[in-house]
Amino acid sequence: MHTNPAGIEFRHITKRYGSDPKAPLAVQGISFEVPRGTLTTILGPSGCGKTTTLRMIAGLESPTSGQILIGGRDVTTLGPAQRNVSMMFQSYALFPHMNVVENVMYGLRMSGQPKEAARAKADDALRGVGLVGLGERMPSELSGGQQQRVALARALVLEPEVLLFDEPLSNLDARLRREMREEIRALQQRLSLTVAYVTHDQAEAMAVSDQIIVMNQGLIAQKGSPRALYETPHSEFVAGFMGEALLFPAVAGPDGTVALGPLVLRPRTAVRSGPVRVAVRPEAWRITRQGEGLLPARLVKSAYLGAVHEYTFDTALGAVFVVSADLDDVLSVGDEVRLGLGAHGVSVVGGAEGPEADAE
Repeated sequence: MHTNPAGIEFRHITKRYGSDPKAPLAVQGISFEVPRGTLTTILGPSGCGKTTTLRMIAGLESPTSGQILIGGRDVTTLGPAQRNVSMMFQSYALFPHMNVVENVMYGLRMSGQPKEAARAKADDALRGVGLVGLGERMPSELSGGQQQRVALARALVLEPEVLLFDEPLSNLDARLRREMREEIRALQQRLSLTVAYVTHDQAEAMAVSDQIIVMNQGLIAQKGSPRALYETPHSEFVAGFMGEALLFPAVAGPDGTVALGPLVLRPRTAVRSGPVRVAVRPEAWRITRQGEGLLPARLVKSAYLGAVHEYTFDTALGAVFVVSADLDDVLSVGDEVRLGLGAHGVSVVGGAEGPEADAE
């Protein structure tokens, strides 16, 4: 047995909606752990099963089969009230007729805490999310970011064992989204919270997570650290979902190298010889004016985005999309250059199509 049980553990969980045994499974026998005091993001396209998974942790849905443990305790058959879990929705669901501090106190009062104690805890929680002095305001007088913080304080004040977020930032503009995700991450680390977080936004997942679970069609396509998923995706699906990547056919030789046109790659993990596919991130390309063993390229499109240039080149491998942070040597359409590859952002994802389950 673990001395310190996982915050959340899924064991072979399936979920089928409705009673027809032929109905498709929304979640197909998935197992994972969210270690205590860490943040795991469940990431994937809509309909992949991520929200169903979150709702099963919350007790809002019950699994068709399998076991759910929270803090080492089997909660599979328990309803939301019997689980020490708080969930934060994208709509914030604040009570419009109550002021901020009443909103935050609500759960404590419902569970029978005396008013003074609840008020003190609510004030503490509001201080924790940077809303000192706003306790008497009504939700309608607050900005979106402030409402978000009230909802966060209301979840935190209950001191849940597990905190759940369902697309919490999708209603905010880009700048506020970045600010709030930094805040959620800082708070999670400061209070050692166990958090499961659902999003379809890969940048958001990368920024807040200790672990990312990528789901596709009810299965776990891959799980691991943000860096592992970005740099060593195990399938084309994961490579494409974790940011932009172009896929190129290539050939793996018996010596373990992979030939991508004139470029020779040395993959970090061993690959079988034969045809493979290589996923290349746009920032992995290195542009030089000349050099041996490189891929000749002619610039056909260029866009200036401030911090970077986006280039599209015509090459023997087809169109190649490159993001370049070199603002000194700026290329013009028609320029002939050579392309090489850096060590990061290049991965061999095999020849197989479709979701490949991550080996345990």
